[in-house]
Amino acid sequence: MSDLRQMPLFPNQPSSPEEINRHTPLGATFELFAEYLIKEGKSQHTVKAFIADLKLLAQYAQADTPIGHFTTTRLNQFLHWLEFERGVPCSRKSYARRVTTLKVFFKWLHGIGSIPDDPAAPILQRSGPAPLSHVLSPEQIHAARRFARSMKRGDEIDYRPEMLFTLLLETGIKKSEAMRLTYKDIDRLNPERPKIVVRHKVRNVYKERIIDVSREWVDLLDLYWRQYRPEDTIFTCTARNLEYILTDIGEGADIPFKLSFEVMRWTCGVRDYLAGMDEDAIREKLGLSEASWYETGRKIKILASQIQSES
Repeated sequence: MSDLRQMPLFPNQPSSPEEINRHTPLGATFELFAEYLIKEGKSQHTVKAFIADLKLLAQYAQADTPIGHFTTTRLNQFLHWLEFERGVPCSRKSYARRVTTLKVFFKWLHGIGSIPDDPAAPILQRSGPAPLSHVLSPEQIHAARRFARSMKRGDEIDYRPEMLFTLLLETGIKKSEAMRLTYKDIDRLNPERPKIVVRHKVRNVYKERIIDVSREWVDLLDLYWRQYRPEDTIFTCTARNLEYILTDIGEGADIPFKLSFEVMRWTCGVRDYLAGMDEDAIREKLGLSEASWYETGRKIKILASQIQSES
């Protein structure tokens, strides 16, 4: 066996917090910061997320940038890049966590005397609930279905778009859940009330929930199967391709906002609420905890009232 060891990324990598100073490269501080977080009792998930956020800062400003070169203005420019220029969606939740990462990181550096001032202290943390999602109105649902039904695969009708749209409309399942669906998850024991078994992850443990689907969707699934012949999971393409299909349906149906898994999930919840489904039943159908339902249920009611006022 070779006793060669991996060379450090930075020649003067500090071995302790006391060796960090304003000239220390940003990337050279990550290991010691992770050790600090662990000593503070942070979970492995939090440590991993914070370091990933700092690697984004290193991607923006270069890992060899001295920590003393970071100013409040530069950090705000980084946050603007994350939100508007990086080209990757930055949710309100992710943005808030990244602000927290900057505040904890630079407060630590200031606290151990590595930098004279804390550039992250003046950064404002946004508060308030995330904005409401878009949902499809009955008219938009009809238009989307009609367009999905017209989409083609070569010279023949492509059954995948309408099957996907109908599945999401009826079940509100997440993208990851859709990608895991197999034919064994379709329960046809009662032809009048077919169901699907959805596996969802809760604290790294997969649980199951059973959701009613229509005979119409099962018929579309059979047409799709004869066309695509999937061997394992129902969807043989990537999740990104499914996103493209939804986008194409939305654009083809002249939907004024981007059609996505999130929009379909909210639309399903609102439709069920307007149809009189019990709130606990909706919560269980969407695979939500009672704690998360408090906010989600409130938003569903607001969105439902908006749909009613527009009709």
